[in-house]
Parts: sequence; structure tokens; C-alpha cells
Amino acid sequence: MRPEGRDDLSSLYFKYPQFESFKSSHETEEKIPVVIVGAGPVGLTAALSLARYGVRSLVLESKNTFNDGSRAICLSRSSMHIFEQIGVEKNFLQKALQWTKGRCYYGAEEICSFEMPNLKDEKYFPMYNIQQQYTEQFLWSAAEKNELIEIRWGSKLVNVKQMDENTTVSVECENGNYDLLSKYLIAADGARSATRNNLGLSLKGENFEGRYAIADVRVSMKKPTERIAIFEPTSDVGATVLVHRQPDDIWRIDWQLKEGQSEKDVLKEENIKDIVSKVLIELDCHEDWDLEWWSIYSANTLCLDNYRNGSVFFVGDSAHIVPIFGVRGLNNGLADAYNLGWKLGYVHNNMAPKSLLNTYSLERRGATLDVFKNATKSARFMAPHSRGWRLVREAVLSLAKSNIFAQPFTNPRQMSPYTYRENLSTFVNEQEKKFNSGIVFGDLCIDLKLNGGGYLLDRAGKGFFGIIFLDVIEDPRGVDIESQCQLFDPNFRIIQIYLNSQKPDDLNFYLAKKLDAKIGTFYLLRPDYHVGGRWRDLDIAEILQALKIQMGKL
Repeated sequence: MRPEGRDDLSSLYFKYPQFESFKSSHETEEKIPVVIVGAGPVGLTAALSLARYGVRSLVLESKNTFNDGSRAICLSRSSMHIFEQIGVEKNFLQKALQWTKGRCYYGAEEICSFEMPNLKDEKYFPMYNIQQQYTEQFLWSAAEKNELIEIRWGSKLVNVKQMDENTTVSVECENGNYDLLSKYLIAADGARSATRNNLGLSLKGENFEGRYAIADVRVSMKKPTERIAIFEPTSDVGATVLVHRQPDDIWRIDWQLKEGQSEKDVLKEENIKDIVSKVLIELDCHEDWDLEWWSIYSANTLCLDNYRNGSVFFVGDSAHIVPIFGVRGLNNGLADAYNLGWKLGYVHNNMAPKSLLNTYSLERRGATLDVFKNATKSARFMAPHSRGWRLVREAVLSLAKSNIFAQPFTNPRQMSPYTYRENLSTFVNEQEKKFNSGIVFGDLCIDLKLNGGGYLLDRAGKGFFGIIFLDVIEDPRGVDIESQCQLFDPNFRIIQIYLNSQKPDDLNFYLAKKLDAKIGTFYLLRPDYHVGGRWRDLDIAEILQALKIQMGKL
């Protein structure tokens, strides 16, 4: 919602473009490899991921511009890696505000602070704050220039019909309806997914009682970029307040609604302004401010039983709804899009069998359930639903003032990438037992600076790749493994890390330490940078077997 006198797209800091609605000729169009429903961040990331593998897509969007309001504002390090792979990270690095720290208050008293994991010389920060309008703008700008992507604005999906080899999508546009024929359909059309409704599918899970209002305000406040949580604020605004700084002097304020409050009353402009004024005073800010936008949300853990229905795949909010605590919603949706993107790319290019696509739901639904497990703990604490949980919260907050052991309970557990340990496409071997630390199978690899400049993952391509640690440049083992792996994946690439210095500040040795690597250690990584297997001692036959498993060939 916007203040009186301003329409939905009248922003204090962002100029919304108005795209022309698509007009159909009503002629039969050639079959499209992939139709994507939804031109939000997840849908556009899916389109750009597919284009990276040469797959053409057509994106349908019912609106004629980007989503209104700042919505999802926190991007994780893993999302920045995805943006780097699809070629849009530079815009984000120029605009977004990075952060590593959070502070928690109980009333006016700070009870704890935390630092997110951030290794020396790691390429990206743990978190970046940026309004969703910019996220959509940057992704759209890249998609608009890509000849493999077509976006049709003002185009609403009204029906989906699946056949053996084709999916027919009925679309409503400015001058009537028309049909599209596609091989695959990606539903990225949000929590109220028309695709999901057309197929008679529903989200299942738990609705939490806690409700939150969110407001974006423009104010010049002299505070660093960090997550602020205020429990039981001294002003009478609710049980919990969360505050995030954004670019353009915009601040996001979230507060928990009191039991029995009507949403209609909460959403009144004068009531929103009253609460915001109290929160700003709580933050010791007495500057003039302007109200930008506000909305309301509840904390839910809902998902589909299967993220695949025949030739239709669900990504982002069309597949799952998660609580906002820990900034997991958009980041998990982007991971969905890229996971599906590289797999569809391999299948489309006949580099992997269709069975590889079955791993999408298995992996990403597993990620959702992991989010539910962690986010539910956060939601129970941030918005206690029973007297018992309220007592737990009160006890923890009281103890946290002077007891370090209680302080971590006040942290809403920031989002971290899912580990595909339970998935059948992850290769587990006996050599895993020889490692004492490092990045275990299924985990997202770290990206550290190397000798000679650049970062580890800068040397990866768009396919599977291996990291091998050697002591001499002339060692032929890296070339041998690369040539054999390229028989199965032509995109395969070897990254050779040389450990030929004994200097304590040697960057390659620092990387080897973090990966628990020695001369001859080998890591196999997937196109999404997750570890597909690791070996203390080279075993080419086993490495090839692992690669084939990852590609769905075994």
C-alpha cells in the first residue's frame, strides 16, 4: 500500500517502467522448449540459467511492470554466486549494501550481537540488502538483451494441458486468448500460482499465528548496515521489531501484530505512521521521514508434495512458502531456479538423460524441509503461539542479558545453503572417511582468493568441474582426469591448485587448509558449485562413476 494521493507505483526512490502488453496474432507458434510463468526474480533467474546452456525460453507475466514495494530485500552469498553465473552480479555489487552483523535488544538494552561466518579473502559477503524492484530490474535488463529469452508482459496464464510430449498453455492477453505449445513449463508465479491452481494442486503445511506488518520509510539514519531485532520494545508497538537498512536511505521496519488486532485497522495509514514514529524514537532517530510503502504478512511453512508434475516444474513461492525469519524465501527460490536450470540445460542438450530431472524435486523439496526445520524454531521464538512458548521466550530474553549461553537463541538463524547429503545424486565413498574437515559431499563450495589473483570459482565453467591439488605444474594427472571426464561432460574443466610454497600467508595453502586438502586431493563439483564427491587419493574410475551418477547416467 502507498500513502494517500500516491498510486501503487508512485515510489519515493524507484521509477517503475511500463511495458507494452503483448498482442497475439492468434497464429500457431512453433514449439517453445520452455515456457516460464512469472517474470519475478525467480522466473527471470530460471530464464537466464537456461540461456546459459543455450535453451530458449518464453516468459509470461500478467502485469506490465515489476512488483510493487521492496518485498524480499536480503540476498545471501549463495545467491550472489548464482547471479555471477548468469552474469548479473556487477549491478548488485554496485547497489546493494553488504552486512555481516546483527544486534538483538531486550527493550532498550542490547543483549547480544552476532557475526555471520565470513572467511578471510572470501569473494562475497554473507548478506546483501537491496530492494526487490532493483533485483527485478537488474535481471530484466540482462534477460531483455538475451536473444534466447522473450518476455511477454500483460500475458496471463488461464489454462494448462499436459500431453505425452507437449504442454499447451492457454494465455489471455490484450486482444484475446491464444495457445502456446512447449516441452516444459516452469511455474514461477508466486504464492497464488495460477499454474498450481489449474493443475488442482495445493500447498500443505502449517500456518503460524504470528502476523507482521512491514513498512518502508525514507529517513537519514546514522546507523550501520546490520540486522536489528528489538524484543519487547519500550514503546508500545508489539512484541518484536526487526529493522534493515536498504539503499537510497530506505529502512525496512517489521513489527509483530498484537493478538486480536484487525488487519484492517493495522493497515490504516495513520496507524502505520504512528507505529513507525515510535520505532524510530526507539532507535534514537529524530529526523524527518517519509512513508514509502507498507504491507502485512504471516509466517507459514507450506509446500507441494512434489515440485514436479509431469512436464511442469514449480520454483519459488509457487512450490513453497517459508517464514521470512532468516531471509530464506527469495534465496531458496533462486536456488530452485538455478538447480532446475542446469539440469534442464543438460537434458535439452542431450548431455544427460531425462531421469536427471527427477532429482530437482528430491533436492529442492529437501531444501525446503530443512528451511522449515530451522525457520519453525525461529518463528516459534519470534512469534510465540502458546503460553508455553511465551514463557520460554521470556526466560531466554531475561537470561541473555547476563548469560552468553542464552544469547544464540535470540538469533533467527540466517539462511545457509542446503547440503544435498541425503540425495541419491550425491556420491559418497569410503575416502570421505579420510577427511577430518573441509567441505563435505553435498555442501556448497567456498570461494577464496588464489595465488596470482582471482578466486577459486572464477576458474569454473558452466559444467561439472574438478579441483585437484598438485605440487608441480608438470604433473599430468589433472590433464588426464579432465580428458576422461570430458567424454561424459564436454563442459568439464579441471582447476589445478599448486602447493609449492611454504610461506605462511600463501593463499593456495590457506584454501587447501579450508578444504582439508593435501597433494593429490580431488574435489568433484557440480555446475551449481555443490560438492559431488571428494577423494584424499586419486581414483579415476571412482571419479568417473561419481560424475555419471551426478549426471543421471547411473
